Amino acid sequence: MPVYWFALSQVIELNKMHALLIFIILHLLVYPSSNGYNSYMDRDTQSVGGIKNPLQPTRQLFYTTIALDMIALLLSLVISFYFFAGILIFIAASRAYSYRGIRLKQYPIAGYLTVLLCQGALVFFLVKHGASQSKVLPVSWSAMIGSSLLIGAFYPLTQIYQHVQDAEDGVTSISAKLGYRGTFVFSAIVFMLSMTSLAWYFGNNLELDHFLIMQICMFPALVYFFWWMKKVFSNQNAANFKNTMVMNIIGSVCSNAAFMSILILNKFE
Repeated sequence: MPVYWFALSQVIELNKMHALLIFIILHLLVYPSSNGYNSYMDRDTQSVGGIKNPLQPTRQLFYTTIALDMIALLLSLVISFYFFAGILIFIAASRAYSYRGIRLKQYPIAGYLTVLLCQGALVFFLVKHGASQSKVLPVSWSAMIGSSLLIGAFYPLTQIYQHVQDAEDGVTSISAKLGYRGTFVFSAIVFMLSMTSLAWYFGNNLELDHFLIMQICMFPALVYFFWWMKKVFSNQNAANFKNTMVMNIIGSVCSNAAFMSILILNKFE
């Protein structure tokens, strides 16, 4: 959701109906379908994806994901052909990530890149293009890179408590490859790169005040991140489901607040 608000805040002439439709397509159809299909393929028995005790998926879940995808694609045609193509790419990548016959998630680099590129750069482009009145195609590379790196900074942290379960399923996540300490160091570096890219973007637009607002909003997430990192460095048992969920919630609230604040400022300046 943060990337949606970020992209929306950068649209000069906003098509409000299309912006609402894009929100529905992404957050009520495509993302739930992607998560549902991944759960269907994984059949997790331990805590995963924000659910401490997941129910075993049924065949009905698979059919539901197909239905959600079809509805999303049909609605995407209302926006534009490019938006439709982008949603199709997102769905295809999501399936390749989870499907047992391909299973990109079992490869640490391929799985990681699939997530950060699709949920970052691709989503930024789709929202910036689809929510604009003129359906603009040129989109800032620094904004797309910053979006991808922001996703890439948080994503390994969501995997840190699943190393054992992933290994049992034949999956080597980027977090497992890096180890507990390496995950925090890597996430910190990627986050700094994300902020560098976004600083470049806002600086070129003469909007460094917006970048400052973002830093203020993200401060609580950084405080918790370093507190949690210290805990894990002292005791690896701190890399658990509970602490991961707290990090997810704080990170989501802070990043959403940052980009929603920028959106409000841009529309009322």
